[in-house]
Amino acid sequence: MNDTPHLPPALATGVGSLPGTDAREAAKAATGGFEDFPHLPELPARGPGADMIGRTAGLLVELYARVEPSGWRIGDRPGRDTRRARSWLGEDLDALEEFTQGYEGLLKVQAVGPWTLAAALELKNGEAALSDPGACRDLAASLAEGLRQHLEEVRRRVPGARLVLQLDEPSLTAVLRGQVRTASGYRTHRAVDRQTVEATLRDVVGVHDGGPVVVHCCAPDVPFALLRRAGVAGISFDFSLLTERDDEVIGEAVEGGTRLFAGVVPGTDAPLSDPAGSVMGVRTLWRRLGLRPGLLPEAVTVTPACGLAGASPGYARSAYAHCVRAARSLADNPE
Repeated sequence: MNDTPHLPPALATGVGSLPGTDAREAAKAATGGFEDFPHLPELPARGPGADMIGRTAGLLVELYARVEPSGWRIGDRPGRDTRRARSWLGEDLDALEEFTQGYEGLLKVQAVGPWTLAAALELKNGEAALSDPGACRDLAASLAEGLRQHLEEVRRRVPGARLVLQLDEPSLTAVLRGQVRTASGYRTHRAVDRQTVEATLRDVVGVHDGGPVVVHCCAPDVPFALLRRAGVAGISFDFSLLTERDDEVIGEAVEGGTRLFAGVVPGTDAPLSDPAGSVMGVRTLWRRLGLRPGLLPEAVTVTPACGLAGASPGYARSAYAHCVRAARSLADNPE
């Protein structure tokens, strides 16, 4: 799409979450590990409010959520859980600001996208917001305004950065296929119309006015074409879940200028040997699609397959270094 903001070449970055509870250590790892494309870390091990859903719920405007035994539920007023989520995010931003003094370049921030949020947040009756089209619209509008304010805050703290917004949508395929379970667990919510999904995503993507947005979806059957129509500049995915069925849409995405965030490094502790071996599948895909090898470093950013919250701290640091070396291998030897 011609009006999609361009995402300049960047060899490697992280997905978002890291192990541990120390915001300064995490910021140091994310900024030191990826000097050209750092990201704002997330530390879910701190507990409710630092988890993916709670952290994004803390960004919502005029909507609030609290922790119930079954998960996060929309409430009437900000409570302890909202305050805790906002406090941790402030701590993370303080640490990021400390380690990005004078930084100029790409900087990624992550939040849960509207459909995964609608699948995870409960209404007062205990069912997911996904069950109510009006609630989905309200949630998306609240999220969009919250993201706009969040991006402004990050710009203020790191004025030299070019911000990239990542929307985490692990439940997107399940939403499109009607596979999100109801509260009872016996049924599933009806599939949401693809045009509605696309239009909502386009609205939320639009809050990063003039800036690139990436959608991260670590599930099988990522809806590449739908995401591109929604205006995203990049798509982040677990490379191991691709099948040859995805070849055509990936070829179209690359030729259309969409950047692929290829998750090739395991998200939990695993042996890491040859960086070139980690991106062998990317090279094989390129040959299969008949794409120009020189396009690889322009079109692919190397990442872990998913967040690293479940990894050991030592492995997380090694995985980041491995991503950088694997990306360098792709750039130096695209054939």
